[in-house]
Amino acid sequence: MKHQWRLFLLALGFLTRLPLPAIKGFDPAELNDAARYFPLVGMIVGLLAALVLLASLHLQLPVMVAIILSMVASVWLTGAFHEDGLADTMDGLGGGWTKEQVLTIMKDSRIGSYGAIALVLALLLKFVSLSHIPLEILPFVMLAAHAVSRLAAVLVIASQEYVREEGKAKPLAHKLSATSLGVALFTGFAPLALLPAGLWLAWVPVVLVWLWFSRKLRQRLGGYTGDCLGAMQQFTELAFYLGVLLCVAN
Repeated sequence: MKHQWRLFLLALGFLTRLPLPAIKGFDPAELNDAARYFPLVGMIVGLLAALVLLASLHLQLPVMVAIILSMVASVWLTGAFHEDGLADTMDGLGGGWTKEQVLTIMKDSRIGSYGAIALVLALLLKFVSLSHIPLEILPFVMLAAHAVSRLAAVLVIASQEYVREEGKAKPLAHKLSATSLGVALFTGFAPLALLPAGLWLAWVPVVLVWLWFSRKLRQRLGGYTGDCLGAMQQFTELAFYLGVLLCVAN
């Protein structure tokens, strides 16, 4: 249990900016095993966003303001980690022709037109989607979306190769063990149990987006980088919200 708690803290420290106790004798290779808890960290991010939403509504703030505050909370908790990955990935894929060009552009800390457009459109789509999901299920949808989308990133780690010689995500480059994958799958899908049965099909657009973007990464890069994982998380989170809206509409 101590080892599992250590792995969970490593995952929490990697994906969020929460103040955590120092981890003695840290070995970067441990981060690969810690990936099993990425969906669980997603649940924590989703829970915070949901609590901010409910607290804002309790204070009689307008629904749209409450939703924006919940988005701010999730971005603050993660330090815009995934949003930054989305912007860098779109800059690279949009502006580079060869694999080397794409990786060079993605490493540039400056944001380009492709990244800026992708980031603005993603945030707008998230806000509008959340605004149209019924309030009585919205907190549970947030919880599930953040967990499922982190699972999507873990599945990229499990199925593709890391393409940089170095980088923050380099310790994740090894194939996941069957145990890690099993834990990630369980915690990634568990929040779906909180949703009405009719909304479980919201994961279908997530699968489609995952397949599309995974294929794109294989074609353009031959694998993934840390930024690509952030982009996958953002894409699949949005896909889940759209899936919920389709289920509600039908």
